[in-house]
Amino acid sequence: MAEWNVKGCLIPLVTPFDERGNVDEPALRQLVNYLIEEQAADALIPCGTTGESPTLSHREHMKVIEIVQEETAGRVPVIAGTGSNSTAEAIEMTVAAEKLGVQGSLQVSPYYNRPNQEGIYRHFKAIADSTSLPLILYNIPARTGRNVEVDTVLRLAELENVVGIKEASGDILQVSSILEETRKAGKEFFVYSGEDAVTFLVLCLGGHGCIAAVAHVLGKEFSRMCRLVWEGRIEEARELHFRVLPLVRALFCEPNPTAIKQALNWMGVKVGGVRSPLVEMTEKGKETLRRAMLELGKASAESCV
Repeated sequence: MAEWNVKGCLIPLVTPFDERGNVDEPALRQLVNYLIEEQAADALIPCGTTGESPTLSHREHMKVIEIVQEETAGRVPVIAGTGSNSTAEAIEMTVAAEKLGVQGSLQVSPYYNRPNQEGIYRHFKAIADSTSLPLILYNIPARTGRNVEVDTVLRLAELENVVGIKEASGDILQVSSILEETRKAGKEFFVYSGEDAVTFLVLCLGGHGCIAAVAHVLGKEFSRMCRLVWEGRIEEARELHFRVLPLVRALFCEPNPTAIKQALNWMGVKVGGVRSPLVEMTEKGKETLRRAMLELGKASAESCV
């Protein structure tokens, strides 16, 4: 297996846009530093779901990865989101990202075309064969229309550079099975929670961390949750889980990353709005988010307007 030891709170970046809807490079650089210095990021992941990758052109996609890699300057690993529902495109972007010097790649399961399990396996294997980068699979059936089943994950885990999975199915039994079966096989296969509300549960099962969109706002808390569980301080971790859960839910009260961008803007981290077809938050959504942020002291009443 490719060398890999990235644990903790990995943050999938939003992509800042300026008032004209273009990628805002200065804001992106500021965001990178904010997440490393203020939110305790253990790794950064540009151009995932939270980064609105479906709305980025190919040129924008690669430029965002390049900027994040450059600004991070080796402080934490950069894991580029280079997945696609086109195997050829995923290979092209992954090879290009490897040339930029990133440390790994996050590969979403093919969406919309909904291949069967053999198709999913061949898709990921073709990408793995094209690169020496460590690959993290990304299972998010609510968006792709297909679950990457446990048996398929186990087949893929046998590939040299498939090192882990972002598990966003929300199915705790599936997460447990992946952890159990890969350990039985003698493999250290990294399982990251991709469903932020169940991160505590995944950690208690032996998960290696989280890839958490809410860590833009709750990075220190999620990083601490990881370490509390690993230190055996389960009750403290459980209390932290319940304390942050209302804000976790509020940050997904509207399509991601709408609320996360709103929260960042309220916190003074300017990232602009979302690109069409996403739209700005409703007043009801803003009020839900405002209450949750004020309750945890994440913003002031004056800033949440």
